[in-house]
Amino acid sequence: MTRRHVSILLFDDVDLLDSGGPYEVFLTANRLARRDGADAPFDIDTVTLDGRPVTAYGGLGLIPTASAEVLANTDIVVVPGAVDLAGPLADTDLLAAIRTVAQRADTTTTSVCTGTFLLHEAGALAGRAWTTHWEDIEPLAERAGGDGARRGVRWVDDGPVVTGGALSSGIAMALHLVERFAGRDLAERTANQIDYVWTETSTASVTPTAER
Repeated sequence: MTRRHVSILLFDDVDLLDSGGPYEVFLTANRLARRDGADAPFDIDTVTLDGRPVTAYGGLGLIPTASAEVLANTDIVVVPGAVDLAGPLADTDLLAAIRTVAQRADTTTTSVCTGTFLLHEAGALAGRAWTTHWEDIEPLAERAGGDGARRGVRWVDDGPVVTGGALSSGIAMALHLVERFAGRDLAERTANQIDYVWTETSTASVTPTAER
């Protein structure tokens, strides 16, 4: 099994569950794999552009494990959302970093909740199916065009771009990524370990691609 590097982007006022939910999923998948005597399938970093701490929405401080340099070699990037998007949408450096990663053919670019707005601003949604928080699908459709919008699903897999819906959907999306890159069995065991009800076939909208 190929070991994959996961980078979870952090920025001021980031939503905690958007970032912490996927982190816990990948961390737990690694723990279960090691318990079986296998290698961990993921290397996980939390990343700020300058490597300095940020403050999540609500005031909780977050200390990253890496700075933007690691994004040059990441396999999976997770872009969380924020309750107030004004700050991250105005952060040209953040958008440029997302754009650079999304343009690489060997990287899977993902978002959680309103992080999909950041993918759109970075140009990563063009011609692709996507979802976001149910409250924000219509506002994003006005910006990005309605053809790609998928409603009533927890995540959408469009090959190199995977988008998650509202907050806890980031957990569901991350479990989908565990299945995609490390197998169904480990994904189901991870869901069971964190006591999360997860059914891939009933919650995913998957666009088939030639390469997974």
